[in-house]
Amino acid sequence: MTRTALLIGSSALLLASTAAAPTGVQRTAVIPPPPEESPVRCRNVERPDYAGYANNGVVATGRRAPLNAPKVSPSASADMAYAPPPPPVPPPLMPMVAPPAQVMSPVIATNAPYGSPGNTERYDGKPVASIQSVVTAPVSTFSVDVDTGAYANVRRFLKQGSLPPADAVRTEEMINYFRYDYPRPDSSAEPFSVTTDVATTPWNPDTRLLRIGLRGYDVATDERPRANLVFLVDVSGSMDEPDKLPLVKAALERLADRLRPDDRVSIVVYAGNAGLVLAPTANKSYVKAALSCLEAGGSTAGGAGIKLAYDTARASFIKGGINRIFLATDGDFNVGVSDTKALEEMVKSNRDDGITLTTLGFGDGNYNDAMMEHIADVGNGNYAYIDSDREAEKVLDDELSATMVTIAKDVKVQVEFNPAAVKQYRLIGYENRALAEEDFDNDAVDAGDMGAGHQVTALYEVVPAAGAGWLPDRRYPANVATAPAGTGSELCFVKLRYKLPEGGASKLISRPVPAVMLRDATAPRGDMAFVTAVAAFGQKLRGDKYLGSYSFADIQRLAGSPEGPWRQEFVRLADMAGSRKPSGG
Repeated sequence: MTRTALLIGSSALLLASTAAAPTGVQRTAVIPPPPEESPVRCRNVERPDYAGYANNGVVATGRRAPLNAPKVSPSASADMAYAPPPPPVPPPLMPMVAPPAQVMSPVIATNAPYGSPGNTERYDGKPVASIQSVVTAPVSTFSVDVDTGAYANVRRFLKQGSLPPADAVRTEEMINYFRYDYPRPDSSAEPFSVTTDVATTPWNPDTRLLRIGLRGYDVATDERPRANLVFLVDVSGSMDEPDKLPLVKAALERLADRLRPDDRVSIVVYAGNAGLVLAPTANKSYVKAALSCLEAGGSTAGGAGIKLAYDTARASFIKGGINRIFLATDGDFNVGVSDTKALEEMVKSNRDDGITLTTLGFGDGNYNDAMMEHIADVGNGNYAYIDSDREAEKVLDDELSATMVTIAKDVKVQVEFNPAAVKQYRLIGYENRALAEEDFDNDAVDAGDMGAGHQVTALYEVVPAAGAGWLPDRRYPANVATAPAGTGSELCFVKLRYKLPEGGASKLISRPVPAVMLRDATAPRGDMAFVTAVAAFGQKLRGDKYLGSYSFADIQRLAGSPEGPWRQEFVRLADMAGSRKPSGG
């Protein structure tokens, strides 16, 4: 008997035996469904450097798939574009589920202090903005800034026992770290409220402080668009410290917990190579399992990682949705596309196609603040520095809608001062956000975006027309300010220009600020006192010459005894700063 006949006969015998059932009872064979294939692709001994997930060079080219390509399911899309050579059968999901995230306490310095030979932290500080005369420069124009990274990084320095380097301090990010009592906009049709008020200046009796506050329209989680998120995680050797990769994993787990069932998350990692660790999924357990198996080691192919992240985002692009990359790193790019211009062009081209970039900074010793802030700005995202689990909760939980949902693009502010009311002025902070006057009406000029519920505050220190200013009097009559007829009732005219998220021509909001506010100004109180204290804190840390002898103790007194943990912590930081020595000193 042949082997085939034997098999057929055996099969018939089996069928006959299974047919011996009671009359009238029909049995149906129940075939269990195949186990769901986990989208998690952890590193293992056969691929210790994630090289098996570098997609055979396909993604490493950075080739951009068209956004109008035929639609496929997220999982199929991921399999077609990023499938590695056949891997071992994935282990069951449950043993891989991450343990509960450990609460991270504020970090303790273990690296060489800033300024010492072993420290390579990089900052791109700008000189303090100079005084402007209303006669020669009546108009001030700048892009909004919703980043908060500088404040959290300053806090890290102070808690580690030293003052931050002046270049690490961006005063506008110190101010915008906090929320203020601005009214909520009535509708998304005009997505901002604009608040103005004036107070006397605590450090200069001859000047006044003009505050301009914006508050964006809030969007509830169930009202926001669907999200296609890519977590791009640096797992290079420099991330192998308690305040880096472990904190990254805890932070991104927190973000995953806030996602909706119709959202999609992918995880891309980079070290010596770049790889896809998690194909697009809505399963939070898969997200946590993928995060739990990340380990640090190797050099930093940051450019290859960003290319793979953008290609992954394109494969699952949601038209009309949120398409965003969250880059978590210490910013130490040293292999691959590390040239700033090349990175900028890559980020810009994808931004124009609707994929934005948020950067989350971690760690110290080799931290590249300059890179992190810059590429987030180019990518129409925001930049935050995560120094503790508490900060991760603030950025990725409490303020998640602001981090993810854009309500306005290319937001610019322009203030024209009335020479009949104001003699001189200076904008406190925003040195790297200054725009030319003609850029305000030019829709082709990029500016900062604002997320749902975001707030932006700008403080101007101004000299009343009859006051003693910083600049000497002009000699020639033509250079002396004269009050134009009919405008004596206005201090200045404030204009806000923005685009709606779907694009189109920009929209304009404008309003005058009454000059009576300048004349009736009193000492700052309440909310105005606190924002003034934060502005003074930033200036003091930068060594701002216009602050005079105003001290950290004065800043503490001005801040008072505020409510809320973040404001209370600020008072403690001001106290710390008074006893700290400069970094590297």
